[in-house]
Amino acid sequence: MSLKVYIDGKLVEKDKAKISVFDHGLLYGDGVFEGIRSYKSLVFKLKEHIDRLYESAHTIMLDIPMSKAQMTKAVINTLKANKLKDAYIRVLITRGVGDLGLDPRKCKKASIIIITDNIVLYPKELYQKGLEIITVPTVRNLSSAVDPQIKSLNYLNNIMAKIEAINSGYQEAIMLNSMGFVAECTGDNIFMIKNKQLYTPPQSMGTLRGITRDAVIAVAKGAKIQTHENILTRHEIFNADELFLTGTAAEVIPVVKVDSRKIGNGKPGKITLQLLKEFNEITRKEGVKYKV
Repeated sequence: MSLKVYIDGKLVEKDKAKISVFDHGLLYGDGVFEGIRSYKSLVFKLKEHIDRLYESAHTIMLDIPMSKAQMTKAVINTLKANKLKDAYIRVLITRGVGDLGLDPRKCKKASIIIITDNIVLYPKELYQKGLEIITVPTVRNLSSAVDPQIKSLNYLNNIMAKIEAINSGYQEAIMLNSMGFVAECTGDNIFMIKNKQLYTPPQSMGTLRGITRDAVIAVAKGAKIQTHENILTRHEIFNADELFLTGTAAEVIPVVKVDSRKIGNGKPGKITLQLLKEFNEITRKEGVKYKV
């Protein structure tokens, strides 16, 4: 069965899903998006993702031409049309069709695109053995230039860092901010365990407040693990007892080596595996149910 894509109120076959070359989302990365997951016919944290989508759009003064309730229904209907129970969902809002100039006023109506498909970000064995990552030269965008809380369609900053990681033979990399502190990875938030306490960089360091990040923090607090949002340096990362990354696509993945420094005993840590297990459990409980 060919996948169907939602574009501006219509479900079209994947190979017929097209946008105008004058769409400012394509021309300038002018738009916002969300990556969402469904597990066994339950869309995890759908309300939180939809809320963040509309907040991103509001900040860049992009009017989404449907209500949150209508957006929720469109996501569910797209999943049903593709008969997907376990899926990755990408919701995109572009500024819409304009001209070759920058002026967003030339774009009369935003476009809404919903793609539902499968995704495998990292091989399964890495969740058991752990991931090796590096720090790359490309720094995170200044928050005063492009606020990281806006999930914009312009991901070139992250892509440049990803290219540097790939060129060095790695799948993921740490990005520092302009002051040299740890911000996040190219597509994931970062956490460390030290003396049985959990640490992650605060938003002020150029960090996206990830929904998976917040879910893991909630799981940790529920497990009585002391949790801190602290400024972190590479030195502290190198000397962590455990390290892991979080993201909608990545979920929770252990890290066992950074810049050739072994983390802890070089294996996924006990607390990391506990949080991974408990996170997997809540993905089957928290969200919006649907039937296919």
